[in-house]
Amino acid sequence: MSIAASFLPEFDMEMAATRRVLAVVPAGQAEWKPHPKSFALAGLAMHIGNFPHWGLMTLTQPELDLAGSGGADSRPAFSTTEALLAAFDSGVATFRAALAGMTDEQMHAPWSLKTGPVTIFTMPRIAVLRTSVLNHMIHHRGQLTVYLRLLDVPVPDVYGPTADTKAG
Repeated sequence: MSIAASFLPEFDMEMAATRRVLAVVPAGQAEWKPHPKSFALAGLAMHIGNFPHWGLMTLTQPELDLAGSGGADSRPAFSTTEALLAAFDSGVATFRAALAGMTDEQMHAPWSLKTGPVTIFTMPRIAVLRTSVLNHMIHHRGQLTVYLRLLDVPVPDVYGPTADTKAG
């Protein structure tokens, strides 16, 4: 089985869980934040919603220079939860299609994150997908579930029932 084929079930599970969490973001509280140093709710949701774009860039480009225009976190402003989900769904579909077509050689190819002339890291593309894309998205999804809990928004299933979705 190819690397990409073995990665797809995890990809599908994590993207579905992320979508469930994004779907309950209360648009009416977009500017809320738990602490002055924290992301605003909408900013965190948009950051998470942008991860499919990061993943696609990782698959289709040999590097990302954060000093250049259109960096990994260039994203539109939050408007509605529905618009966020539409963009996320579109990004997931494009990312998944690209991922499904990757060869093992492409997955092992080096990928670099740079800021101008400084290389922050270079790793095999699969390692970047796992750490800087998938694990990073999961980390921020966990933050978002805490925001939801603090706002008294029922937290949807992630890796099984939550305190809000389990019976009894």
